[in-house]
Amino acid sequence: MSLFFIILLKVLPIYINVILGFLSSKYLKVQRESVATLLIYILGPIVVFSATISVKIDFAVAILPIFLFIFGSILAFSSLAIFKNSWNDPSGNILAFSAGTGNTGYFGIPLAVIFFEPQLADIFIFTVLASLLYESTSGFYVTAKGNFTVKESLKKMSRLPILYAFILGLILNLAGFEIPDVISSYTSQFKGAYGILGMMMLGMGLMGLKNSEGNFDIKFMSITYILKFIFWPLAMLGFIYLDKTFLHFLNEDLYKVMFLFSIVPLAGNTVTLAVLLNAKPEKASLAVFLSTVISVITIPLYIYWYGGF
Repeated sequence: MSLFFIILLKVLPIYINVILGFLSSKYLKVQRESVATLLIYILGPIVVFSATISVKIDFAVAILPIFLFIFGSILAFSSLAIFKNSWNDPSGNILAFSAGTGNTGYFGIPLAVIFFEPQLADIFIFTVLASLLYESTSGFYVTAKGNFTVKESLKKMSRLPILYAFILGLILNLAGFEIPDVISSYTSQFKGAYGILGMMMLGMGLMGLKNSEGNFDIKFMSITYILKFIFWPLAMLGFIYLDKTFLHFLNEDLYKVMFLFSIVPLAGNTVTLAVLLNAKPEKASLAVFLSTVISVITIPLYIYWYGGF
């Protein structure tokens, strides 16, 4: 029970941020489109760049985000091919996006800090770059494809600065460049702002729920939750078994990172991209919010079954 309450206390600020986002949109008329733009075009690139340049990279650490990016991308494109015609709106695109990622940043990083020692928590943060890279490339593409042509989707994707922030940070990391402490202390503040505003986006997205029909889509949520809460953990356990038995690329600590990566709720950026691309943001907000509620129970159970870390 102590583990459950530790996680519950850690999750509580997330709900506060969601409520603040709802209230700011309802009473202060804060425009969620502006917040979404800040997240993707300013805060996200700074967070990605500073994390990429800071982590110590070896073969095992490097292969983990690459693998998770490829796995998420394959799952997203497969889901889009299967479900794109299941709705008469961009719901299939949002489902495909959510299938390939999870809330590894806003939700996963606090959990990593709780369960892992600092060095392993840093590795988890670096692995989160797989989600950020996915969301700004493959994920953005499968979402945008609901409203734009292939050429337009690729053009919009190429304009996302987070992609170039990752590439630049990786190049400077491999070149041995280090961020001065004064600048590092400044950029570290963006991580908190990124998490707070990201969860506030959920509350802002809930503004239209009462006035929109079809947001509580049982089919959409059932498929999305099966993929996120059942398929992802089972797939990671399968890959862990495969590596332990045959490949031997990773180690026990990295297995824990992989498993924690797989059990977080739906990605908050599902709402961010849905807002920017006008792809059913209210439905996305409800699905993400409910998955966050559900994860209060599922995460302690999965960690217990895995061995408690």
